[in-house]
Amino acid sequence: MKFYILTLFPEMIEAGMDHSIIKRAVDEGIIEIKAINIRDFSKDKHKRVDDYPYGGGAGMLMQPQPIYDAYMSIKDKLSDNCPVIYMSPQGKKFNQKKAEELSKLTDIVLLCGHYEGVDERIIEEIVTEEISLGDFVLTGGELAAMAVIDAVSRLVPGVLNKEESHMDESFSDGLLEYPQYTRPPEFMGRKVPDVLLSGHHGNVEKWRREQSLERTGRKRPDLLEK
Repeated sequence: MKFYILTLFPEMIEAGMDHSIIKRAVDEGIIEIKAINIRDFSKDKHKRVDDYPYGGGAGMLMQPQPIYDAYMSIKDKLSDNCPVIYMSPQGKKFNQKKAEELSKLTDIVLLCGHYEGVDERIIEEIVTEEISLGDFVLTGGELAAMAVIDAVSRLVPGVLNKEESHMDESFSDGLLEYPQYTRPPEFMGRKVPDVLLSGHHGNVEKWRREQSLERTGRKRPDLLEK
């Protein structure tokens, strides 16, 4: 699976994705992450990519031409159904279901805005959907793009060591994950629940399901409503 990130800060993407599970997946050729520097496509001698918004207002806006040309530089490499996703607080909220949907694709383009965002004509011309991490604003789209890459990548077959290791995680079945414990069996006077030490798989699964329901109802009752 290939991720193409249109960004003003490719080094930020490269540094953030050069660790842990994602780095191993890249090294093994399971996924590919390519950051395209939008500034390289500026026709301004100073490599300027922003300007004042028409109509006035605070801040600067990313110009359409460098973004469009950056996208066109990779367009021939993209599959027919490759989405162009703009990381925006105006987009639909990203969730596990969306991560699963994207993980079935062969390639994804992620556009990272900066300043006050991008010229609306770029959204109209090349963007197929907008995605948000939540109701807050970041300095740029890079952190959001990396979160999407991480969440999607771990669902791609072969990225995790065990194919089933993501199946019991939070949100995989619409619920929060149950409590987990490891050695030692007692720490600071707190003991591992007896059922987890019993070796009875049926009772363990029942306990885990009950704990997921209880935890979801207590911490995220909105998930139970869904």
